Amino acid sequence: MRVGIIGGGGLVGSCTGFALQCGGVVPEINLIDVNGDLCRGQALDILHGAALVADQRIRATGYESIPETDLVCITAGLRRKPDESRLDLINRNVELFLKILDDVMAAGLRDDAIVLVVSNPVDVLTYLATRRTGLPPRQVIGLGTMLDSSRFRGLIAQDLGLPATQVTATILGEHGDSMVPLWSVAQAAGLPLEKYPGWSPSKADELFKRTKGSGAEVIKLKGGAGFAVGISIREVIHTVALDSRRILPVSSLVSGQYGMGDVCISVPTVVGEGGVRAQLELDLWPKELSGLQQSARVLRETIDQVLKTNPNAAKAAAGRGGNGTTSGASRGGPPPASANGQGVRVTMGSGGSNASAGRPRVTISGQSGGGRGGY
Repeated sequence: MRVGIIGGGGLVGSCTGFALQCGGVVPEINLIDVNGDLCRGQALDILHGAALVADQRIRATGYESIPETDLVCITAGLRRKPDESRLDLINRNVELFLKILDDVMAAGLRDDAIVLVVSNPVDVLTYLATRRTGLPPRQVIGLGTMLDSSRFRGLIAQDLGLPATQVTATILGEHGDSMVPLWSVAQAAGLPLEKYPGWSPSKADELFKRTKGSGAEVIKLKGGAGFAVGISIREVIHTVALDSRRILPVSSLVSGQYGMGDVCISVPTVVGEGGVRAQLELDLWPKELSGLQQSARVLRETIDQVLKTNPNAAKAAAGRGGNGTTSGASRGGPPPASANGQGVRVTMGSGGSNASAGRPRVTISGQSGGGRGGY
């Protein structure tokens, strides 16, 4: 798989390139950035370690590499300011993002290519990418709450004195203020978190609050997140490259799942070759379901505001050819699935060897081992 990272000279893009190098799965990594010297410097620095990792082609390129690219990862964006909501970024980032999309399409984006959106506000930009590129919705993925879930898991593990790999916890919804923690399925060492010794509702509230503020905390301390977001991006890319069929909390277009529609939002998503394979509907606590639906309303209101005030965004939302078609049925969208559906078998954690005949085994993860967008 050939991966192109737009914004590869920045913190998030370069950390993604390095994470992909360390993973040793992707054979070709192309960094693209408006700052040519910085991009070449990052590519050279990564290349200098290639002899100690894997046989990979690593280079700084321009948009001329797009026609041969299997997955385009867009990390370029304006820096988030301390204490600034991710949604406040939209008016400063939409124009830049649409310009990047137009450059990618003009260069010759392949019909079977996957677009992975990382730039913030990621859910809104993923929606615009779904509309503007003309690709089937399953081929446009936003990083969504991948990083939030990893942060969540790490903070819980730190508080309990456990390795982070022993904690299973997921955040769905918006990558932003209305994100929703799934306490109903959270586990520590395979045990229900709500029953774990020392756990309490007040501790849960405190850790979720810290998770929501983690991005701003990192920005205040070091200027922006890089390492963790790079690993989170790598998790998505490797899942596609290896056709792992893992369930990840990524953002994609929903069409009826959990009572939501015409919005890109993070739900449990089976990811593999070709992008989104299915979106799972699990039995959530009523509070979690209502929170998820409220998160979708928040995002939909933001999208509507952007389309009303930004002519270029409204044009992009009309889609290629101006018809605005986004139906999963007509454009290859992901089929919905339930936790008990015939297409997917859900196993908690990283185990699950008793897969039923005829059903691919899927692992709930998105958090194992996993620039300037402001994560």
